[in-house]
Amino acid sequence: KLNNILFDSRTGKGLCIIDLDTIMPGLAANDFGDSIRFGAATAAEDEKNLDLVHFDISLYELYVKGYLEETKDVLTKEEIESLPWGARLMTLECGIRFLTDYLQGDTYFKTEYPEHNLVRARTQFRLVDEMEQCFDKMQEIVEYSVTSEPLNPLHRATHSECRSHPYEKVNPLLRATS
Repeated sequence: KLNNILFDSRTGKGLCIIDLDTIMPGLAANDFGDSIRFGAATAAEDEKNLDLVHFDISLYELYVKGYLEETKDVLTKEEIESLPWGARLMTLECGIRFLTDYLQGDTYFKTEYPEHNLVRARTQFRLVDEMEQCFDKMQEIVEYSVTSEPLNPLHRATHSECRSHPYEKVNPLLRATS
């Protein structure tokens, strides 16, 4: 993720990695998924206004294309197929971790106000909900980025289909706090 890199304020060039999770051995799905959780969101992780928080399928597509351009020859077929799952699961896991920390008194993540982790959890759950709505499209984008061939028409989803959801009516955790 970009926030794991220290950048030179004058040149904008990366200086060093500041979070060693970024370079330790692990699953491609986890690394990819955490990057998508951060990089394909339309708002900050702690945005209070959920109307601003969306999973942007276009940003996802750009990231997938760049990621697979560099990794498709070293990842296995199974690892590549796991990438959309990684995005959903890492986002859900992070939401659960934020919610758990909130419920346990904010002992793990640094917070700036009393409901900070609850706000963070809501943004992650919003993203997961939208990823679930777009999951066929997410899989299609990964497959097409590797094969460059048309895919199963049953997996076709439009960007607008990925964005129209009555969130607050479905999930009470997504309602704003009073």
